[in-house]
Order: sequence, then C-alpha cells, then structure tokens
Amino acid sequence: QVRLVESGGGLVQAGGSLRLSCAASGRTFSSNDMGWFRQAPGKERELVAHVGMSGLWTYYVDAVKGRFTISRDNAKNTVYLQMNSLKSEDTAVYYCNIVDFRDRGSSSPRHSDYWGQGTQVTVSS
Repeated sequence: QVRLVESGGGLVQAGGSLRLSCAASGRTFSSNDMGWFRQAPGKERELVAHVGMSGLWTYYVDAVKGRFTISRDNAKNTVYLQMNSLKSEDTAVYYCNIVDFRDRGSSSPRHSDYWGQGTQVTVSS
C-alpha cells in the first residue's frame, strides 16, 4: 500500500510561483521514480515532470520546460514541484505518483494505481 499526500497548491496570479510537495509513505521511496501529473477541468490527467530515483535525472513536458523544476528529498520521502512563471493554462489539480523507471523520457509513463487527493492550482490572468 502506498500513501501519497500532495500540498502547496493555491490561487496565484499569472507570472507568480508556487511550490508543491508530495509526501510518500508505505513503500521504499528512494527505489522509485516519481512523477507529477495534472488534470484540468474536462481534460485527461497528464504527466508534467518525472524524476529518477536519485534525483539526478529529470524530464519535463514541453508545456512546462524552463518554468517548472522537479526535485526530491529521499531522506524526507518527499518530491517537490517548483512552478515559476505560471500561466492560466497551468490551472489544474496536481497529483504525484510512482512512475515506471523503464518509461523515462515518455510523456505517458506507466504509474501505480495509488493516487492521492491532489492539490488545486489556480492561476488567474
């Protein structure tokens, strides 16, 4: 069993920043790649960023490249998403999840079935 708890969302003006956190428990955190996903109203959930087990390897979808930074602290079992230069199109519920390391570089990696409650990010223009 895996428990994922996302936090840090909120309402921010376009151009602003937020830092999301995801605390994981129930499984060896450092042995898993992690990903941040988001789901906007009426759209499917999509990958935003992916980080390898050690934190040295990262991947971003084009829509957030250069604006978002994914990182992790294995001592704290936590993965972060620093979001800068936010745009209205970044408005969504953001989730973290374990992703398959064999899918590094893919915008649609396989992931676990365990989703947290997510954290709402709303960017006003």
